[in-house]
Amino acid sequence: MKDLNRLKIVLCEKKKTSKWLATELDKNPTTISKWCTNTIQPDLPTLNRIAELLDVDIKDLIQSTK
Repeated sequence: MKDLNRLKIVLCEKKKTSKWLATELDKNPTTISKWCTNTIQPDLPTLNRIAELLDVDIKDLIQSTK
């Protein structure tokens, strides 16, 4: 299965942890872990919120198909 999001990479680039993101979004850390491993995907409103929290364009969180 192809990775659909770059969340784990962007978190590293921004020097943030999945635990930090879980706290900011009031989500279970297991959910964030599943997003980071591309087991499941966040919905679009949540992805938008993540982009805001990490101060990146939402496009930076989505894996390019190129």
